[in-house]
Amino acid sequence: MPLLRFRVYWEDDDQIYRDVEIRSGSCFLDLHQIILKAFEFDSVHAASFYESNDRWQRHREISSDVLVNKKDAPALSMIKTPVTALVQKPDQKFVYVYDRARQWTFLVELIGVEKEENPKRDYPFVLRKEGIAPSQYGVKGPGSDAIMEIEEKYDLSSEDMADGYGNEGEEDGESYADEGGEDAY
Repeated sequence: MPLLRFRVYWEDDDQIYRDVEIRSGSCFLDLHQIILKAFEFDSVHAASFYESNDRWQRHREISSDVLVNKKDAPALSMIKTPVTALVQKPDQKFVYVYDRARQWTFLVELIGVEKEENPKRDYPFVLRKEGIAPSQYGVKGPGSDAIMEIEEKYDLSSEDMADGYGNEGEEDGESYADEGGEDAY
């Protein structure tokens, strides 16, 4: 089964993006879920895709809130709408908005079509990650385990480090200033 490869940019920084692959028979709900997984977001908020042009202007909506596609409805359903139904050109674009209160906005662009699946992968699949994903609910940083490893590695509590300086580079306790040189600073 052919695969669709999309590049998903975070709107605020186009250096942060994810490449994802989905099967050609997948619906927008599958694309929605792999984007959340790729950016490490939870899946508790509503979301929408919008058909877009090359200037990223929003057009017809595909919503997670709509459960059934109805004729002349303002939005299509993510559950019922196959992605290929709205892919009309080789560089098709969509705008993806997650969590309407916070307005997380991503720019989604079709970057390729693969003829064959890789049998070693489960689809949808996150193919590439560039940049650190934005934190959905606050600041991302090293966890407490990482901080403990740093403290243990450098043992910041040893007596040699008590004053904040070690004695590396000093021979026999002499410093640069003791050798008749200018002030060390």
